[in-house]
Amino acid sequence: MQSKPETAALRMSWLLPNTPFTARLKTTSRTIMTLRRVVTIEDPLSKSTILSDGPIPRSTAFQHVPGFVTSLAWATDAQASVPAAPRDAAANTSSWVPEPGGTCLLVITFPPDSVYQADEFNPEAAGAEHAAVLPGLAERFEPDNPGMHTTDTIDYGVVLEGSIVLELDGGKQIAFGKHDIVVQQGTRHAWRNPGNEPATVLFVLVGAQRRPPG
Repeated sequence: MQSKPETAALRMSWLLPNTPFTARLKTTSRTIMTLRRVVTIEDPLSKSTILSDGPIPRSTAFQHVPGFVTSLAWATDAQASVPAAPRDAAANTSSWVPEPGGTCLLVITFPPDSVYQADEFNPEAAGAEHAAVLPGLAERFEPDNPGMHTTDTIDYGVVLEGSIVLELDGGKQIAFGKHDIVVQQGTRHAWRNPGNEPATVLFVLVGAQRRPPG
């Protein structure tokens, strides 16, 4: 077997380490979740009204990672204020990782790990897709430890559908089911989906300052 190229897809894959790429892609019966997003705002007369109502516009179903769907629903910077400007903040956000004091609202559907093991999986094409769709986040993944990454954020996560596993340092794993909640305080981690169905998780990332240890 040829050695694996160090691409963004390999860094970001939720494939368990040392798993061969020879397994066949498993099909899933669960339909990928479609979410409605409603954004409210104050009009020039200081009356509350609707800015937008519909699907999350900045949402991508990956071509080269079947079943992997990422949505950036909203974002704020450190100087967020109200009344807000009448614009789609998600569309104008350059990074999926907020600056200190900023926030990002993400919804991510994780396909089964078997997707990354399929003969059809092209890591180079998937890597390019990850880098293009997830600026600011793709480069946080470790090339030598698939899926492991660290961000200077406080992350609030809620499992909307399916089940998923959080891996921490030392190989410690915690299983999460539907409606379970996780709070991560800048910890190094990876998300694994060893099952046969996709898992959808909502995340709120709050940008933070990382203090020196000790």
